[in-house]
Amino acid sequence: MAEPKKRGKQEDGRIRAVIDAVRPSVDGGRFAVKRCVGDRVAVEADCFTDGHDQLRAMLRWRPETGSDWREIEMVAAGNDRWRASFPLESLGRYRYTVTAWVDHFRTWRAEFERRVDPEDLRIAARVGAALIAEIAERASGKARRRLTEWAKELTAAGELDELRAIALDEALAAVAANFPDRSLAVHWPAEMPLIADPVLARCSAWYELFPRSASSEPGRHGTLRDVEARLDYVAGMGFDVLYLPPVHPIGREKRKGPNNALAAGTDDVGSPWAIGAREGGHKSIHPQLGTPEDFRRLVTRARGMGIELALDIAFQCAPDHPTVAEKPAWFRWRPDGSVQYAENPPKKYQDIYPFNFESDDWRALWDELKSVLDFWIGEGVRVFRIDNPHTKPFTFWEWAIDEVKRAHPETIFLAEAFTRPKLMHRLAKAGFSQSYTYFAWRNTRRELTEYFTELAHGPGREYFRPNVWPNTPDILTEALQYGGRPLFMARLVLAATLSANYGIYGPAFELCEHGAREPGTEEYLDSEKYQLRHWNLDRPDSLRAFIARVNRVRRENPTLQSDEGLRFFDCDNEQILCYAKLAPAAGNAVVAVVNLDPHHTHTGWIELDLEALGIAPGAQYQMHDLLSDARYLWQGPRNFIKLDPERAPAHLFRVRTRVHREQDFDYFL
Repeated sequence: MAEPKKRGKQEDGRIRAVIDAVRPSVDGGRFAVKRCVGDRVAVEADCFTDGHDQLRAMLRWRPETGSDWREIEMVAAGNDRWRASFPLESLGRYRYTVTAWVDHFRTWRAEFERRVDPEDLRIAARVGAALIAEIAERASGKARRRLTEWAKELTAAGELDELRAIALDEALAAVAANFPDRSLAVHWPAEMPLIADPVLARCSAWYELFPRSASSEPGRHGTLRDVEARLDYVAGMGFDVLYLPPVHPIGREKRKGPNNALAAGTDDVGSPWAIGAREGGHKSIHPQLGTPEDFRRLVTRARGMGIELALDIAFQCAPDHPTVAEKPAWFRWRPDGSVQYAENPPKKYQDIYPFNFESDDWRALWDELKSVLDFWIGEGVRVFRIDNPHTKPFTFWEWAIDEVKRAHPETIFLAEAFTRPKLMHRLAKAGFSQSYTYFAWRNTRRELTEYFTELAHGPGREYFRPNVWPNTPDILTEALQYGGRPLFMARLVLAATLSANYGIYGPAFELCEHGAREPGTEEYLDSEKYQLRHWNLDRPDSLRAFIARVNRVRRENPTLQSDEGLRFFDCDNEQILCYAKLAPAAGNAVVAVVNLDPHHTHTGWIELDLEALGIAPGAQYQMHDLLSDARYLWQGPRNFIKLDPERAPAHLFRVRTRVHREQDFDYFL
């Protein structure tokens, strides 16, 4: 393609096309838009020129590692907005941009079609013949011969009807369109970056467990082999990501005891996030968990069952981590000769030393931390949950994730960052594939509606993929402490259907663990972070079967596998939340109705948007509850709901419309 001509330091003044507002875009192309392999990326731009001349515009794209651009013509979408899309056929980074130019042939043809005066038509025909002859010069072979003959026929035509038919020949116009004059094209100045992630980045269900508590025998330290034995349990509930806290040796110096006690006994196991001891650091496995061979076997076995193993990466050290002695410049030293431990007042983490990213030796520190990621990728890990990434420089993450994903585009990074909104969004822009959210603390209908509308439809949707968790080892919300089993069920439904990515910390969640360490705290009593726990997975009150049902609904309904298509509907009761996930192209719509009050039965009238659901006015439609398998025949937008939290705190309706009637039977899809 010819580049725009220059006149001194100015562009060629004959360039008249204008391009503006190319979307999608993250900070004008500073950061990458996120999509998944297999998607089509819809790109829009404002393209216009002065006067009434016709434009043509092209969407251009290429893999970042390739030099050859591919193109597709953009179509006018009204009000000078142009649109086209391109496919993401492989993982990795892409670039896309837009170019446009004034097309004199298209302008001539549009004006010729409107002309009526005979003499005017004949003059216009000669103008068109000259344009077509110029186009023929840019063509070759059969196309050149056809265009040359067309120009001659246009000049020789006698009758006006013949002249008009020749000038407006659609097939010949299509040939001419293949050889435009783009010498005065304008190019959008930025090559917009895009990352094509694995589909798992868009839709995933995470299950977290502590390997050391996976033993089938009370009091015995669990192993990676015990986790392997639990894979059937995890797969049976329908999870596709198994997330393990750090599996490294745990420091002995300043080790914490049960319930975060400052003094640890000789048999206390400490916190997995206090990483490093004489047995090794971030590239080692805790001896009581097993061997590297055990770890690789677990990764392979899990993947064979459709489960990716996610590993927690916490870039921090226990006081006796080998690196503390080997690389003292990587830590902050206090005047008394001790290292500054981690703090988040009033919380103190005496057993954890943070890295000093302002060290003069920062480049070596960066390289070493990235090598940790490279090491575990070599051991088969493709999914990483990053602990407290907002306490490390954004520039480090942008560099490290970019470097890793260039070599391993299949990797996924989840940012565990319960911090200020702008920090969370910056981490997502820096490259994190998924991000924790404030879901745990959004409880009312207004809070949930406003927050998830922002996540699904706000500007962050181009780069921020929410991953919502009702609980974590650090978070036992007040609502879960007092809401009982019905609230655990309701929060599970909300997490699994409001967001395409969600997770639970188990077995605490399915067993409805709700005891807090003390009033006013979100810390678990007898937390697994500091001690071994033994879980009875066969308890009759377990939510195991309910979770499996919800995850099956997610797998069977494509609309729940994306954050697009979320719509909230009105209800006259503030304790009832009604919303839908819509996928019109897939013919799939799911309506969720959730009782937000775990203690009382609530009734209400919901108001559905029938047009959005693809239901004709006055038509009957079936609401198939995918949780209970009950079916209801509804008509019209306004319908009555009653939810008893002790029986079923939520409905998940698959909307089915009648396709035909045979004898006395209705058939719904």
